[in-house]
Amino acid sequence: MNKKNIYEIIFEDADFIVINKPAGLLTIPDRYNSTLPSAYQLLKQKYSNIYVVHRLDVGTSGVLLFAKNSEAHSFVNKQFAEHTVNKIYTAVLEGVLNKDSIEIDIPLLQNPKGGVVPSARGKASLTVINTVERFKNATLIKAQLKTGRLHQLRAHAAAIGHPLLVDNIYGNHTEFYISSIKRRFNLKKNAEELPIISRPTMHAAELNFIHINGQSMIFEAKYPKDFVALIQILTKYAKVI
Repeated sequence: MNKKNIYEIIFEDADFIVINKPAGLLTIPDRYNSTLPSAYQLLKQKYSNIYVVHRLDVGTSGVLLFAKNSEAHSFVNKQFAEHTVNKIYTAVLEGVLNKDSIEIDIPLLQNPKGGVVPSARGKASLTVINTVERFKNATLIKAQLKTGRLHQLRAHAAAIGHPLLVDNIYGNHTEFYISSIKRRFNLKKNAEELPIISRPTMHAAELNFIHINGQSMIFEAKYPKDFVALIQILTKYAKVI
């Protein structure tokens, strides 16, 4: 991964920096392999003080917020702790979600083997899903995470029987190919089909919080190329007529 221009700066002032994190980039350094690039390390090279506010999974793209001083960090951390930050994700789920809107109120418990599992002993977790468009084999949704648990959207989507279209932990597929939906798909001789997307089909699209100056801040992150390609192909070959 090229470490130059690896992320897009959406907003920056004396207190905060907001970036559009690409899929494949860690939020914080890996505990076992410090050579893997992370947003924190890249920002630390440029700024004397950088404070982690929240995290995105390595495979998730989108809006990521960092604070540039301890006062701003403490101020916005309180909002995350009190679940007053508005976090909107766009995702593509497997199968056709029949409901236009659904609240998923399922506690999630950390799994010693990795990830999380639904459990009455877990932490309270609430996700609100709104259907944007239905395809023949998938559903485009907007999800509001009322809480911020590890893998919350991924685990909740799987719990209702509609995991992300691509999800290597909670789903049924690790990659998505055009041949899975396009009839009479033929490759050239000796050619190998490449996946349209090979990471969790979700994107942190919007983040809304209150700035330390009292102003309400709303930031949006544009879709990366693989997510755009996925939606275009579903629209072209799997649109419900």
